[in-house]
Amino acid sequence: MKRIAIIMILCTLIIGMAENTYAQGEAAVPFLLLAPDSRAGGLGESGAGLADNSAAIFWNPAGIAFLTGSEVGFTHSNWLPMFNLDLFYDYATYRQYIDDLSGSVTASVTYMNYGEFVRTSSNSPDPIGTFRSFDAALTLGYATKLSNDWGLGFNFRVIHSRLADKPTEAEQGSGVATSVSFDIGAMWRPEKFELPLIGDIGNKFSIGMNLSNIGPKIYYIDQAQADPIPTNFRLGLATRIFEDEYNSLTYTVDFSKLLVDKGDAFRGTVDTTNTEKRKDFYETIFTAWFDQSFNEELRDIVTTMGLEYWYGSEADGFKFALRAGFFYEDPSYGNRKFVTLGAGIRYDLYGFDFSYITTDVFKGSENHPLNNTLRFSLLIGWGSQAKATTGFPRGI
Repeated sequence: MKRIAIIMILCTLIIGMAENTYAQGEAAVPFLLLAPDSRAGGLGESGAGLADNSAAIFWNPAGIAFLTGSEVGFTHSNWLPMFNLDLFYDYATYRQYIDDLSGSVTASVTYMNYGEFVRTSSNSPDPIGTFRSFDAALTLGYATKLSNDWGLGFNFRVIHSRLADKPTEAEQGSGVATSVSFDIGAMWRPEKFELPLIGDIGNKFSIGMNLSNIGPKIYYIDQAQADPIPTNFRLGLATRIFEDEYNSLTYTVDFSKLLVDKGDAFRGTVDTTNTEKRKDFYETIFTAWFDQSFNEELRDIVTTMGLEYWYGSEADGFKFALRAGFFYEDPSYGNRKFVTLGAGIRYDLYGFDFSYITTDVFKGSENHPLNNTLRFSLLIGWGSQAKATTGFPRGI
C-alpha cells in the first residue's frame, strides 16, 4: 500500500509540519483534531471553557446545555496554503433545543478533502488513472443541564476515511476505512461565584472538560495493522474580564493532551512479528498519562489561549468582535506555535467570523505550512437566546 502510506504522511501535515513529527504521527485520521470554526480559531484554537455556539459540538458539547433556541453554522478553509495543494475542509453544525428532552440535540459534518492523486504502476511511472482522497465524520449529540450550574454533553460519531479507492496491483486492502467514536463533555458555569477581593463573577466564568474521539482503532488493511484514532483530553477555562452596556472582554485558555499509546504510533506499516500486546483505547485513556516521565508528560500538553473583545448593544441588534490568540506546542512534541487573529459581526439572527494564522512572528517559521491559513464561518441563530454566541448566556 505504498500510495496509501504516502497519503497518510500527507494527512499528518493536516495538523502542521514539525521539526519532530512524533506528536503528529501517534494517531490516524488526524483531521478529527482540526479546530473547525473561525471563532475559536481566532482565539488561538481554544474553546472548551467558552463553548457557547453550535461549534461547541467539537470543543465541548456540554456548553450547548446552557443554550436554547436553534442555530446552524458553516465553516470553510483552504488548508496548508503554503503547499498550494487542493486541500480544504468544510464543517457544518446544527443545534436545536427541545423542551420535551430538557436539552438540545446536535449534529455536525466534517469533510476534509486531500485532492486528486495520479495512480501509477510499480513497473512504470506512467499514469494509469486518478483518484480522490478524503476523510469525513458525521456527529450526533445531546446536551442537557444537570443543574443551573452544570451541563453535560455526549456525541456519537461515524468516521469514514477514503485514502485510495482500490489497491495497487497485488497489494491487499483498499485504503478505505470506517470506524466510530464518542465524546463526553462537562461544564461548570456558576450563576453565583464569590471570590475574595473580587466579588461575584457568576455567569462570567466557566470551566469545561471534553474527552473526545473515544473509540476503537481504525484499519485500512487488516486489524493487525490498525492505528488508534486521536483520543484527546481538553480542559478549558473562560472568564469575562470586563463588561458594560457596549463593551466586553473575555479570556480563554485550553490545555489538551493526546491519549494514545506511544508504542502504538502510526508508521504507515506495522511490524506484525512484534507480539507485544497493543493497548486498547479504553486502556490508553488512563495509561497515556503515565507512559513517560512527569516532565515529559507536562511537555506533551498543548496550551492555547485567546482574548475576545465585543462592541455593540443587544438592543441595537448589531455587535462586532476582535480576537487574538496564541497556540503553543513543545518543540519535542510537534513544535507548532503560531499567533491567531480574528474578527466577527452579529446582526439580528446572522453572524460572520473569520480567523487568520500567522507564524511570521517566530524566527525560522516564516514558511510554515500553516502560515496565512484563513477560516470563514457563517452562523444563523433563531429562537430564545439566538444571540448567545457573543458569550456567556444566562441560565435557562
